Amino acid sequence: MPKIISAGIIIFRKTPEGPKFLLLYHGHGYWNFAKGKMEMSERSWQTALREVREETGLKSSELKFIENFKTYERFFLTRGKEKVLKIVILYLAETRQPQITVSHEHEGYGWFSFNDAKKLMIKYKENIKILQNVYDFLHRGPAAPNRAPKPAPKAPTV
Repeated sequence: MPKIISAGIIIFRKTPEGPKFLLLYHGHGYWNFAKGKMEMSERSWQTALREVREETGLKSSELKFIENFKTYERFFLTRGKEKVLKIVILYLAETRQPQITVSHEHEGYGWFSFNDAKKLMIKYKENIKILQNVYDFLHRGPAAPNRAPKPAPKAPTV
């Protein structure tokens, strides 16, 4: 079965109201994290940084990666008559930049509270689980052991 691997970054800013998450608007009610397809010679974190730069204008120097956090999203899509497994590798990073420059691929962006972000991604249950994991991870604090369990890879279903 063919597969597509993408990588991205869940970006947040600290605010007095709590963390605000960056979501990009693709149109037709679809909001998601900055991510994109991995190129042949890239590592996942390189793809994530490249895609974030292309889609938001944020440079790596404007991002502070949160150590020990990496999560995965897996789903099937259909390309023609072929079923394809898509794997998205997501990292977590903080920025202090409230303004971004959205790419031509997107119609807009926003910084959203946890609850508002969940409402926007309501059709994508896996993304809501990921966002919940991020929120819980951020609220456990830096001293917590085993802060971000990495999910075991799921076996593809046929």
